[in-house]
Amino acid sequence: MITVKVTYTVKPGFVTKNKENIRRFLADFQKMDTSAFWYHVSVMEDGVSFQHLSAYRDEKIQQEVLNVPSFKAFQLERDASGLNGSHTVQLLEFVGASSEILHPEQPV
Repeated sequence: MITVKVTYTVKPGFVTKNKENIRRFLADFQKMDTSAFWYHVSVMEDGVSFQHLSAYRDEKIQQEVLNVPSFKAFQLERDASGLNGSHTVQLLEFVGASSEILHPEQPV
């Protein structure tokens, strides 16, 4: 399993637009096979910092998710808004969860 944490801070005037863009790509993600990945976005206490947590069964589904057009558009607009070096990406080692978050790949 691949788990990733992304954090960044946007300018106060971009928060509403960023949330709209997030809702748009999450709606598109929900049309996919969500048994193969999990994606969660939160806004931190300061109201301008965002945290994206994701888990993918494998690299194939990760690439499918990361190449959804609305997600790519979100990234472009977010980056163009001026992140001032606040963007970080961390690969995490999955240890466990309170429930099964991804279903194992089904044999064909």
